[in-house]
Amino acid sequence: MNERNMLLSRIKKYDFTLKELNLYLDTHPNCRRALAMFRKYKELRSDAVEEFTKRFGPITPEQVSDTQRWTWVEDPWPWERR
Repeated sequence: MNERNMLLSRIKKYDFTLKELNLYLDTHPNCRRALAMFRKYKELRSDAVEEFTKRFGPITPEQVSDTQRWTWVEDPWPWERR
C-alpha cells in the first residue's frame, strides 16, 4: 500500500472511531473518559487530514484553497485513481 492510501486509511479509521464515540456519548454524555478519547481522535484526524491535504490535495471540496479558480474538478475522481 502506498503512502497516500495508508494515510487515507488512517483517516477512515479515525472517522469510524469518532462516529462510534459519538454514538456512545449520545447515551453516556457524562463519561469523561469517552469525551477525552473523542477529543484525542478528533485531533488525530485533524492532523492526518491536514497532512493528507498538504501532500496529496483536498479530500473534500471545502478544502480547496485556490481563490482564483475552482480546482476541485482537476484531480482524478475516486474511480479514476489507482
